Amino acid sequence: MNDNALNLSVEIAGLRLKNPVMTASGTFGYGEEYAEFFDLSRLGALVVKGLSLRPKRGNPTPRIAETASGMLNAIGLQNIGVEEFIGKKLPLLRSFDTVIIANFFGDTFEEFIDTAEALDRAEGVHALELNISCPNKQQGWVSFGSDPGLMRELLGAIRAVVKKPLIVKLSPNTADIKQAAVLAQECGADALSLINTLTGMAIDIRRRVPLLANNTGGLSGPAIKPVAVRMVWEASNVVSIPVIGMGGIMNSSDALEFLIAGARAIAVGTANFVNPLSTVQIIEGLERFMSEEGIGDIQDIIGSLRTYNNARSC
Repeated sequence: MNDNALNLSVEIAGLRLKNPVMTASGTFGYGEEYAEFFDLSRLGALVVKGLSLRPKRGNPTPRIAETASGMLNAIGLQNIGVEEFIGKKLPLLRSFDTVIIANFFGDTFEEFIDTAEALDRAEGVHALELNISCPNKQQGWVSFGSDPGLMRELLGAIRAVVKKPLIVKLSPNTADIKQAAVLAQECGADALSLINTLTGMAIDIRRRVPLLANNTGGLSGPAIKPVAVRMVWEASNVVSIPVIGMGGIMNSSDALEFLIAGARAIAVGTANFVNPLSTVQIIEGLERFMSEEGIGDIQDIIGSLRTYNNARSC
């Protein structure tokens, strides 16, 4: 099949992406760090590092540890703050022909809302991605994403001030991802991202101390892919809004698993640290697969999973 005849474009929350490959927040900086390796316009969308109302220094080191088939991180959401991002980083991003998505968070309701309002006004930001895995200091460090009541209240407040498409990034550290997905949709989410990292721990057996100064961290990489694929499949079957899948995607075969499971787009995270060209190679791999399989439109792949009718839970 002629590659020029291939249609890889997808629509997420009313935004047209030239292909379904995005970057995962926290793994691609503010874009400029990877611009020297390839033309960022090749991406379907670029999701920037999580932004807060004010600059954040993050956690003390060590805050990254390699694990079997993955990595643990406890960066602590270090970032330059929304004002500096808009003034110093966004102008460069506007020069690329791709969708720009700003991930954001806050420690309090007020910080979430103020940051959302600033990004909603910013020219060149096409959509916002809300990180609800953060602990709420006002509620004794209870995660916004793990408490349905807090989640409903927060999403309602943010939806009231945000006019741009709102993507909600769900935490896998929940009893029922389907319930969280339905709740986010009911509260006005235009799309969902999942999964965020799984909470994990690693120990230095000689020193008998954690490898991370924060004691625990977020596990990412190939180790979490089966969990992520399952959660994407579950979520995509209970909501009508688009699901963006992520978690351990290292190559185009991984990406195809998520698309077949129901994700309308995918985000590449840990792979960016290993290979800065991973996103481009995944796009090329999708094109090869479609050409080899005689598939002209990516839509024929999305949600094409055929499950066994006699399957039983463990």
